[in-house]
Amino acid sequence: MELIPDVLNEKCGSRVVLSHVTSRWGPLVLIALLDGTLRFSALRRRIGGVSERMLTQSLRLLEDDGLIERIAHQVVPPHVDYRLTPMGGEVAQNVLALAQCIERNLEKITLARTLRADAR
Repeated sequence: MELIPDVLNEKCGSRVVLSHVTSRWGPLVLIALLDGTLRFSALRRRIGGVSERMLTQSLRLLEDDGLIERIAHQVVPPHVDYRLTPMGGEVAQNVLALAQCIERNLEKITLARTLRADAR
């Protein structure tokens, strides 16, 4: 049976991946890794405000989806690196474009929020 992607269909598997990519920390992980391979601690520092637990959870989900790769080095002390897969790079570029669009329009968005709050 041929898989027909349709994110608006409640049974479409792409919804799960979309929820990982658009979670609270998923987009930030993807954008941060556009700079290249990062160790866990460097990635955590790069993404302000993320807890170790939430970063670990986000990394696992994105790894399961094939968007990032985890590289465990067998050294003492052990360390782990993360990098985008080719597919992850494509997704990350699109997430970055969305983030940049929001940033370009942030003043208008803020004004709209203010006007809406004042109207209530």
